[in-house]
Order: sequence, then C-alpha cells, then structure tokens
Amino acid sequence: MRQSIFEIKSNTALTKTVYKMELKGDVSDITSSGQFVNIKLDGFYLRRPISVNDCENGILTIIYKVVGKGTEQMAKMQAGEKLDVLTGLGNGYDLSPSGDKPVLLGGGVGVPPLYMLCKKLIAEGKKVSVILGFNTKDEVFCEEDFKKLGAEVYVTTADGSYGIKGFVTDALKDIDYSYFYTCGPEPMLKAVFKSTNTSGQFSFEERMGCGFGACMGCSCKTVTGYKRICKDGPVLKKEEILWED
Repeated sequence: MRQSIFEIKSNTALTKTVYKMELKGDVSDITSSGQFVNIKLDGFYLRRPISVNDCENGILTIIYKVVGKGTEQMAKMQAGEKLDVLTGLGNGYDLSPSGDKPVLLGGGVGVPPLYMLCKKLIAEGKKVSVILGFNTKDEVFCEEDFKKLGAEVYVTTADGSYGIKGFVTDALKDIDYSYFYTCGPEPMLKAVFKSTNTSGQFSFEERMGCGFGACMGCSCKTVTGYKRICKDGPVLKKEEILWED
C-alpha cells in the first residue's frame, strides 16, 4: 500500500452518471487487475474505494458512478487538481487458470476493473469474450474500449433497448468458455455463480471503512472462515464463496 498525491489529468462524463478520471502519479504499487484505490476527499471522513480501470505509463484510470455526495464532488473536479490516493489495495485477478477462452462478465460499475484484465489476457494470446450488462441503453459504456482490445463483446440490457435483452447470464448461454471472471452487484454475481459450468473468480463490491483490513467492516463468511473483502479480496474464487440467504 502506498499513499501518494495524484494530479487529475482529465475527468469526463461517459454517461449521465458515470465518469472517467485519469490521474498522474506513482502507480508502482498497482500490480494486478482487480485491485482498487482509496481516494480522500475534502470534507469527508472516509475515503472512497474505486476500482482500477487501467494503469499504464504513470497514468491511473478510474471509472466511477455518481451515487452520493462524495462521488458528486469528484465529478465536479477538473484537470490540475490534486487528490490524496492510497494505491495497491486488494488482491487482483489470477490469470493463470484462465485457459484459452476466458469470458469476462461485468454489470454496471463492475465493468471498469475488467478492462485491464482483458488487456492482459489478450496480451497472453487468449481469445477473450466480454459480456457487459446494463439496465438500459443510456447506461452503456466501455463497449468500444473492449472491442479495440480485440475482445468479442456482447452487451445486454434488462429492458431490451440495446443489444441482447436480459442479463449477462442470458448472453453466456451461447458462449464456449474455459474459465470466467466477473464483477458486479451481488444479485448478478449470484446468478453467474448458478449459471457457470467452470471455475472462476468473483470481484465483490462491498462497503468499506478503512480499505486495508484494519476495521473489519467488510468481512464476509467463506468456506475457510471469515475474510475481509478489502484485504483478502476483493477477488474470491468460486469454490470458496458462501452466499447468505
């Protein structure tokens, strides 16, 4: 974990509520896709945990959704402003068991951390399929980014206004895959858990206090006992997950 001051390079809207921010600073502690950063904002006690979308050439890219006063404040920030950021948090995805044809499933703000993962898998010569799930056409983002990497991309919308009508699991039915990686809201993750026929890895979106394992606020029960999503996750393997009723 490293605490650094980053300078905002750009901060642009992708949809009405989703923003993409590029930050320039020390990214040496960001070593794997699936990790997250914790951002300090003036006037707020708790930092905001945001997944890493990409990290290259000293530029950290994050994509976040405006859901409260903290992210609302972030959306108003401009190039040149500075942010206090904790980097290198969490354990990311393990690429080694992916096989030749991994599939990536992302829902809403669970989409951004899959981009860096997709880029790394394609660099290894893997044939990657990506399924992006949204509620409606107006919420769709990052589709073209994944296509530019060379992935086969499917988009689902719950209301059928764009792409395949339904959920990410509906698109999954027709895809031949060797392994899966997923990130998104818990109802989606539960559906993916039940629908997949291989092993895989889940990245959980959990409320966090400290972000580095001290407060125990994001603990969840697993097959091997309680784990802290911020420290022992956010990525967990399918075989260790226990769902609460």
